[in-house]
Amino acid sequence: MPDIEGRIAALPVWSGPVRLKPLSGGISNLSFTATDDAGKFVVRVTRDFPFHHVFRDREVMSARAAHAAGFAPEIVHAEPGLMVSRFVEGKVLTVADVQANIPRIADLVRRFHLNMFQVVAGPGFMFWVFHVNRDYVRQLRETNAATDAEMAHWLAINDELEAAQFPMPIVVGHHDLLPANLIDDGRRLWLIDYEYAGFGTGMFDLANLSSNSSFTAEQSRALLGAYFGTAPDAATLRAHAAMEAASLLREALWSLVSIPHLDRPGVDYRAYAEENFVKLDAALATYHSRFGTT
Repeated sequence: MPDIEGRIAALPVWSGPVRLKPLSGGISNLSFTATDDAGKFVVRVTRDFPFHHVFRDREVMSARAAHAAGFAPEIVHAEPGLMVSRFVEGKVLTVADVQANIPRIADLVRRFHLNMFQVVAGPGFMFWVFHVNRDYVRQLRETNAATDAEMAHWLAINDELEAAQFPMPIVVGHHDLLPANLIDDGRRLWLIDYEYAGFGTGMFDLANLSSNSSFTAEQSRALLGAYFGTAPDAATLRAHAAMEAASLLREALWSLVSIPHLDRPGVDYRAYAEENFVKLDAALATYHSRFGTT
């Protein structure tokens, strides 16, 4: 086993001895808090995950842009396999916190979409969940990890949900709006974890946020109204509900694709996939009851 902690301790960024402590949370990456004489930091142990379309040079670029735009903590060091950022003292949000702060979080997401264009640098790259889902199915087919019937079913769902979308401006999105990626320091909200950040439409962030925090239809309507500044029309409500289901499909397929590649202690990727397929079935039933089928 590589001496990860020894490698971290040898980094040239520390002021005096560094004290490391494993950081819980996350189901794909290993992280530590690091405390030295100058303060507290987060060390992310990384590698490229091409099976998830994750490349760490893109993550570092996006995280640095988000810091420049005022959304993320500073990246103080990055090298292949390691990224060090300043630690944010604050409350990591829960599902209940997100549900209780919809206007505030909608404002954060809207400002992120508007302002990141001004600071992001380097080659552009796209996140389109429907392509991601198709590519996940392709990988599952190549590894014989799912039946033909299952894959045909997932692709048909994906096509139906994509057809419900409508043209929106291209923005820089975060694309992983789990409650735990939002931190409240008592004065402002911080947004962390930029593995999936890239160009896309704002609808995925809105739907990913609401599906990850188990929003009701009324809470989703409030989120859309706060983001767009007006009550959502029928097309917007339908596109959002479809994107919520697409986000759940992506999470389930993400977990199935993870099985041969990732091995985090205590993480059951197959069980996590099944959990999200159950949520997907419920979301699709609600979607079809409200909007019919294409």
